[in-house]
Amino acid sequence: MAAEGQRVVLITGCSSGIGLAIAVMLARDERKRYYVLATMRDLKRKDKLVEAAGDAYGKTLSLLTLDVCSDESVKQCVNSIKDRHIDILINNAGVGLVGPVEAISLDNMKQVFETNFFGVVRMIKEVMPDMKRRRSGHIMVISSVLGLHGVAFNDVYSASKFATEGLCEALAIQLLQFNVKVSMIEPGPVNTEFELKLMTEVSKKEFAGADPETLHHFRTCYLPTQVNLFKGLGQTPEDIAKVTKKVIESPRPPFRNLTNPLYTPIVALKYADETRSLSVHTFYHMLYNLGGVMHVSVRIMKFLSFGWLRRRAISPT
Repeated sequence: MAAEGQRVVLITGCSSGIGLAIAVMLARDERKRYYVLATMRDLKRKDKLVEAAGDAYGKTLSLLTLDVCSDESVKQCVNSIKDRHIDILINNAGVGLVGPVEAISLDNMKQVFETNFFGVVRMIKEVMPDMKRRRSGHIMVISSVLGLHGVAFNDVYSASKFATEGLCEALAIQLLQFNVKVSMIEPGPVNTEFELKLMTEVSKKEFAGADPETLHHFRTCYLPTQVNLFKGLGQTPEDIAKVTKKVIESPRPPFRNLTNPLYTPIVALKYADETRSLSVHTFYHMLYNLGGVMHVSVRIMKFLSFGWLRRRAISPT
């Protein structure tokens, strides 16, 4: 039960990765300003979170069952909270999908949208009316830089994040009238078990329906490039948690929050040219022509980031 003065934080997808890191960091806040309701679909997967939370478990952190793909589960979870009072909603639950789009079934695509987009919609629809009535609250979404620019072979995942960004940008405008804030947290590559498992699975997948040339590009261009990016630009879940906490504690939380200043020049390409041709062709050359020199490009971006670029993102440090 939250103590007087504590802000109640509901977080989805806390069994591992970013959700776990955010839940633990807020629950272990030195000033005990937060009471964290960490949720996951299956509480049998709670051990890692409970261990990481340590003494905070049962004091400033509780566990709830929640499946963002179920209307009933969402409603039951929120109804179980005292007075349905949630100060901060952090939408973190998500799934990935990588591969040639012609080889991905519509059912698999729908599953991605069911979690990444409609899961966010369900949570917001359930929590937002109470926040509006209280004229207080903060809705946050762990999005992605892929919600700002598309990347080859991440077509469906990127589309789900674009949809979420559009939804929240529209909501952010109208919710200002009710003193409810909306913030997007936009990581680039993050080294988690989720990402490692996904990349391992797709490297072995057959992708029936894709032509041999596309599969060749996927396996010899895309996959090695992704490995280089994750090695060179990858952040930890704790980095994302630090940024999230900074945004929560900001007196005027920004709407968009890139977590990695190394990605600032990549995102900026999209806005440097109104036709967006510059970013399309740049990503094309990065994927198909740079090849073995990708690690050099990553080093250059690292060098650049130590100056003014770092001020263009909410860095964890």
